[in-house]
Amino acid sequence: MPQVYFLCTGNSCRSQMAEGFARQLLGPTWRVASAGVETHGLNPQAVRVMAEVGVDISGQTSKLIDPDYLVHCDLVVTLCGDARDRCPVTPPSVRKVHWPLADPAQATGSAAQQLAVFRQVRDQIRQRVAHLAQTLN
Repeated sequence: MPQVYFLCTGNSCRSQMAEGFARQLLGPTWRVASAGVETHGLNPQAVRVMAEVGVDISGQTSKLIDPDYLVHCDLVVTLCGDARDRCPVTPPSVRKVHWPLADPAQATGSAAQQLAVFRQVRDQIRQRVAHLAQTLN
């Protein structure tokens, strides 16, 4: 069974959202996971904006990169420069893709403005995962 890994710094927002969309769009023929070079806990705003589009990520947890899972992946997607730069070395057989997306957890302004950033990043991730699903399936 092919597998994909979504990586970001703290595995709290972007990679969690990507995992949620990939589970939905890639279906049961793919193993899907996310992780971080650190663990920052699942961000409640990420859970909230995903629920708005019908994807429940509330049961997911923030995890560190699993080296065994990583080296057996068909595809690794990094969602920030930090994860790309700090990702452990993978075999040449692992395809790597980088999606440089803003960290919604760093958004400033009012609560509504911050939530708008989470929604914008969520929508960018959904579009990229949908395109990925079309090319992989």
